[in-house]
Amino acid sequence: MRVFGNILTGALILGFLFFSSCSGKKNEPGGQTGGPKAVMVNGMVVQKGLLENKILATGSLEANEEVELRSEVPGRIVSIHFDEGTLVKKGDLLLKINDQDLQAQLDKLYHDESLAKDDVFRKQKLLEMKAVSQEEYDKATNQLGIVEDEMALIKAQIAKTEIIAPFTGIIGLRHVSPGAYISSTNQVALLIQSDPVKIEFSIPEKYWEKVKKGTLIKFRVEGIDSTFTGKVFAIEPKVDPSTRNVNLRAICQNPQHLLVPGSFAKVEIVLETIADAMIIPSESIIPQLNSEKVFVCSNGKAVSRIVTTGIRTEREVQVIKGIIPGDTVILTGLLQLREGLDIRVKLPKEK
Repeated sequence: MRVFGNILTGALILGFLFFSSCSGKKNEPGGQTGGPKAVMVNGMVVQKGLLENKILATGSLEANEEVELRSEVPGRIVSIHFDEGTLVKKGDLLLKINDQDLQAQLDKLYHDESLAKDDVFRKQKLLEMKAVSQEEYDKATNQLGIVEDEMALIKAQIAKTEIIAPFTGIIGLRHVSPGAYISSTNQVALLIQSDPVKIEFSIPEKYWEKVKKGTLIKFRVEGIDSTFTGKVFAIEPKVDPSTRNVNLRAICQNPQHLLVPGSFAKVEIVLETIADAMIIPSESIIPQLNSEKVFVCSNGKAVSRIVTTGIRTEREVQVIKGIIPGDTVILTGLLQLREGLDIRVKLPKEK
């Protein structure tokens, strides 16, 4: 009887262990009732949109005309005819240097000219009456010519004692004072014409044939919350060997003088506009040895597609072949994706 009880107890214990072992298998992850977890990724639905093929460059603003005003001849300043920071017009007298000695020489030459003209007039009358020779008349004529040449020289020297505005513009800070003795090494002031203003910038040599005279550009400068438009008017006829860039200049009207020469400019040139391009973020492209591919979501699984790309911008890529509008392109988790992997795609919220 006691033996029978021990056998019955052992059987009950074995049955309990067997039951517990089966139940545990059913609760294990990856058991027959569970499956592999789907990978969470971000994605986007491909749509057609507007694409602009742009060149982004940096440059600087330059004055349309700029000159350092200096005297051609040394001398003492007798008068200054401009105020700092004001508009002056082409032909305005800006500064005068003492020319008293030159004016005295010019007065003497006026007197000599008068005498020489009288002598030529008399010799001409006498020559008509055969009272003087042709040689004497020629000497009188030559003397008059010498006096006139000397007068022209003195007038040119007097003109150099005046600084005249070569163009209309804004004159800068004055660096001299009345009564000071100056020479050609002394800068009087800076004269700038900033309407219009020039934009100088450079682009990679591969775009040389795509940018022509008349090409429109857009640019922005620091401190002004506006976009300005200019037009290319000059292109350097050679590539800079040190940078492999081509230098260009554009021009922009500046009637309110908002644009200041010397400012830094961010330049944008639109080479081409495509109205119905398929555009995807550049991070979704996976480069391969001789091709490029993307992953799309098809029936909850990752499927790779070989794509042909076109225009690339700073953040986006045009896809010419390989996907169609409506495809869901995967943007994240690309390193862990493989063909046929179960995925769950999170799409961006519509604004």
